[in-house]
Amino acid sequence: MSDDAVISVEIHGQRYPIRSGLDQEYVARLAQYVDEKMRAAADSTPTGDSLRLAVLAALNVADELFRCRDGTRAGNGELAERAGELERLLDRVLSA
Repeated sequence: MSDDAVISVEIHGQRYPIRSGLDQEYVARLAQYVDEKMRAAADSTPTGDSLRLAVLAALNVADELFRCRDGTRAGNGELAERAGELERLLDRVLSA
């Protein structure tokens, strides 16, 4: 038996039943975020085509994800470099 529940969400004026084992409030927040992205795409694009708006919203979300991943990698690289500098400094102090 599955712990999945059906959660009804609204995205861009359409109701969707979502079967998920995730927390209902979390799924609702995800749906609200997607709805905001769809509305932003609709505001910036003169089309009423929901599929086109969904693709634009998905591209915006993917862009955010990739930028976040790139920022995390850059941050980890910088952190590793600083840790290496501290290690070399500590080696010099201990060998003196």
